This record gives sequence, structure tokens and C-alpha cells, in this order.
Amino acid sequence: MGLTADQLKASLDALAKIEPVFAEALARAGYPEPRIREPGYETLLRTIVGQQVSVAAASSMWAKLEAALGDTSDPQKLLAATDEELRAAGLSRQKSGYARSLAALVTSGELNLDHLPEDDEEAIEALTRIKGIGRWSAEIYLLFAEGRPDIWPAGDLAVMREVGTLLGLEERPDEKKTRELAERWRPHRGAAAIFAWHHYKIVAI
Repeated sequence: MGLTADQLKASLDALAKIEPVFAEALARAGYPEPRIREPGYETLLRTIVGQQVSVAAASSMWAKLEAALGDTSDPQKLLAATDEELRAAGLSRQKSGYARSLAALVTSGELNLDHLPEDDEEAIEALTRIKGIGRWSAEIYLLFAEGRPDIWPAGDLAVMREVGTLLGLEERPDEKKTRELAERWRPHRGAAAIFAWHHYKIVAI
């Protein structure tokens, strides 16, 4: 499961000692709420269904998929569905291919979501074998579903923007620079990312 409120607070308090700007930002924005998802196949399937569509559209598609499959937690059900049934649920041909890739890898045992590699980079590599799951999606899964404390989605636009804002940079850093800047925040970069999204929302209001 994802990082708990207590884990987030402990990590952010540690970050505030490493990087004083975090202390100032915490005083301004407060601590973020946990972001927790259930680990496993269904969460990754939801990720695929929700890619590049609105929250409302994703919810509608998921409801139709549940009706079509009967059990969205069983990858065998998806593999047994016809292309027509998946299309009727709102999945494009591309998304159907991605969903079938996930289901096939899980069903064959090539991807064991209960025992992903302990090394974060190796776990990201395992997840990105799924068609349609890129590095960002893999990082979000490992952070929200497995609660890995040092996951750092440096390519996320809001994370890049808030790192620049928090550190008072004139320009938003790119992914490479954002990754470099956060090296000293190990092993608390997961909490730093969750705080960046929280701070982005608070500042944007």
C-alpha cells in the first residue's frame, strides 16, 4: 500500500532538515494527504483505461468494462473478451492491446505483481514491459500502490515545476536536472513528490 500519513510526515520532517525550503513550504501548505491505491493487476488495468481521458470518461469506461467482464480483477476474463466487447466498453484498439498485454503477462506469470524486484529501477523495468505502461505510470504505481519511499517521478510536469518553485529557480528544471536536484533528498523522494503535487494544488488555488 502507499505511504501512510505518519510515513509522509516523518519523511517530510526529515526533508525539512535537509532542505530548509521544505520547512517554509510545509508551514505554508501543510502536510499532504496520503495517496494510496490497491496493489495488483486491477490498479494497473485502471491506469490503462484512464490514460489520456477525463476522470468522468474513465469512470464511464470502467463501469462498462465491469459490466462486460463481470470481474475486472481476473485477467483471464479480459483475455477471453472479444475485441467487440472491449470496444463496446469504450476501449480503443490501442487500449485493448495494452490491457491484453497486461493480462497476458500476469496470467503467464512473467509479471508477478506480488513479488516485484526490490530494486526500484528493476521494478520499473518489469512494469514497463507492459505495453502502454511507461516510466511515469510505473513510478506512480510503485509510489501509490506499493508505498516505495524513494520513488522520484522527475518527468512529471507538476513535480518539475514545484521543484523549481520551491528552490527559487528562474526556469523550470527539465527531467534530468530535477533528478539531479533531488539526489540529496534520498531516501525521502517519494514524500517530496507527493508534497510537490500538494503544494502545486495549494499554490494554484
